[in-house]
Amino acid sequence: MDSANTLEFDPKEHQHLRYNPLRDSWVLVSAHRMKRPWQGQVEKPPEDDIPRHDPSNPLCPGSTRANGEVNPDYDSTFLFENDFPALQQDAPDPGSEHHPLFQTKAARGVCKVMCFHPWSDVTLPLMQLNEVRKVVDKWADLIEELGASYPWVQVTEGQRVWASSFLPNEPGLAERSQRDFLQKHGEPMLVQYARLEAQRKERVVVDNDDWLAVVPYWATWPFQTLLLPRRHVLRLPDLTAQERDSLASIMKRLLTKYDNLFEISFPYSMGWHGAPTGSYLTEDMSHWQLHAHYYPPLLRSATVRKFMVGYEMLAQEQRDLTPEQVGGPLTEEGEETSRCQTAEGFSPADPAAPAAAPGSLLLLMTQ
Repeated sequence: MDSANTLEFDPKEHQHLRYNPLRDSWVLVSAHRMKRPWQGQVEKPPEDDIPRHDPSNPLCPGSTRANGEVNPDYDSTFLFENDFPALQQDAPDPGSEHHPLFQTKAARGVCKVMCFHPWSDVTLPLMQLNEVRKVVDKWADLIEELGASYPWVQVTEGQRVWASSFLPNEPGLAERSQRDFLQKHGEPMLVQYARLEAQRKERVVVDNDDWLAVVPYWATWPFQTLLLPRRHVLRLPDLTAQERDSLASIMKRLLTKYDNLFEISFPYSMGWHGAPTGSYLTEDMSHWQLHAHYYPPLLRSATVRKFMVGYEMLAQEQRDLTPEQVGGPLTEEGEETSRCQTAEGFSPADPAAPAAAPGSLLLLMTQ
């Protein structure tokens, strides 16, 4: 311990803990581990020859789904009830168990599926801005509609919208943490955090007048980002028309950077967290700030993924790159056109596609 105390701390060389105020938990950062040669699992390269219309895809216009329903020939966003929902509105009450180790509660809700675009080969970064804006508006409409009855509406970009009669675990943690922060510090946590990140500019990936996306100081996933409004906003329906336009723009720019990092259609899980709804609509929720989480699973390349196993599942979260190491190179990636696939359907393997330079972060991680 004495010899360790004489060293000058370098976050890129020395492991350390970072606090996640949204979850009241800690993440172990061990950036020196990136020096080790990779001997772990390597995935197959992602498919880059996706047909524009696949009749076997149950989400395509005109396709027949597993329950026999036929999709309309939609030409914009398309929403339908999940054919096999995890939550149903009429599920019976399981009753209560009085023993503290065997508790149950009723769980009811609705699950919907939302298609962003009629073409199977078009992801959000390849959509036109007006098309992305329609997605934003539909999200806001769903939260307003379902939130009138349900305390939580989980909107994700994974084509799923869940409304539940209960507050799920992650929003529950965010609820308590943000409420405590406001009581202790007199300002909403993520309003203060966005202002500080905008000032420091160490982890900002992309920003505009209304929004900024950062690699959060406490990030767990290697290329995780947090999307924040600059003003205090509780829920998606509260956004102005200008803020919705600029949200569509910054989402497209951020996801284009992701695509260009490893020159693939970048995989990720994404979802919105805003103030709870339902009965909470009549309560003071000023401690909340609207935000979106992006959790991409890639670690070193398009074929090397991060898995939560061993230590992460049994002890605590751990990452092999500091957020600052990720934020800088990701910021430098182009955001005008996705190099993995253009709107005309080019792919990197297509000789007619524009030439693509290697992602700068890929160079960093293979040094």
